[in-house]
Amino acid sequence: MYGVVEIGGKQYFVEPGLELIHELVPGFQVGERITFDRVLLFRNGERIEVGKPYVPGVRVVGEVQGIGKLPKVIIFKFMPKKGYRRKKGHRQPFMRTKILAMEQEQHG
Repeated sequence: MYGVVEIGGKQYFVEPGLELIHELVPGFQVGERITFDRVLLFRNGERIEVGKPYVPGVRVVGEVQGIGKLPKVIIFKFMPKKGYRRKKGHRQPFMRTKILAMEQEQHG
């Protein structure tokens, strides 16, 4: 069982037991459960479902393992012979989540 889920505008491959580093989702603390319902693709056994854009009734459940910041990225702008220099740094926040289960609603 595996799938592709959209988190923060990016797509991630997920399956139970996988630890995932993704964009920070505000409002969650370490140890809490988080649910992703924007599932783009879901495979269970031989059956594959592709969403238009999302697969209805499928959700991915995970547990937040950690929250932090990625290494600093330096943004440096300059114009030669003009005396123009600007240096800026940025650390992108991230969230580490362990995927616990992929759940599908039963119809009928």
